[in-house]
Amino acid sequence: MRIRTLIILGLLIAAGWFIWSRKSEVKELVVPVEHVAGEPIDSLNGVIVRYNDGMNAIHGRNVVDGYNVGLKYQCVEFVKRYYLDHYDHRMPNSYGHAKDFFDTTLVDGMLNKDRGLLQFTNPSGTKPRVGDLVVLDAWTGNSFGHVAIVSAVESGEVEVIQQNTRSSRTTYDLDHTDGRYRIESKRISGWLRMP
Repeated sequence: MRIRTLIILGLLIAAGWFIWSRKSEVKELVVPVEHVAGEPIDSLNGVIVRYNDGMNAIHGRNVVDGYNVGLKYQCVEFVKRYYLDHYDHRMPNSYGHAKDFFDTTLVDGMLNKDRGLLQFTNPSGTKPRVGDLVVLDAWTGNSFGHVAIVSAVESGEVEVIQQNTRSSRTTYDLDHTDGRYRIESKRISGWLRMP
């Protein structure tokens, strides 16, 4: 009787393992759904992040009441649309690549007249906050740079929301040393905010 019970128990375990392993294989074979350019993939304060279908994809220009918001679904278009929709802010200079949003001639805390925003260098005496526009300089493989919006600031971390990247959200370490805040990325030039 005991051997019979052990055999049945062994068969049940083997059958359970077989069923479980087959389910795992099926899950791995599921192909993720492809996004279509312009499809909503995230949002912040009701402003939608849209899928672009690649860094160099062009889908026309977004113009609102004569104001150049930018090339549809690019990173610049999202941050300018966010500032327009959320703050009703139109940048005095509505053109330029992402890297051009940061004026390297300004000192920390000065008004960036082209953007109509206060500009803070990385590092800065001013802590980044939700809604700030983060500017990343150009790098190998991306001569345009990148811009994103700060979506959360936690102890030791800054999260950004962005368009035209693999992930709509990215988190960076935030260091506070000697009264200066530094977003830990050599590419981040600084951040801009409403005056």
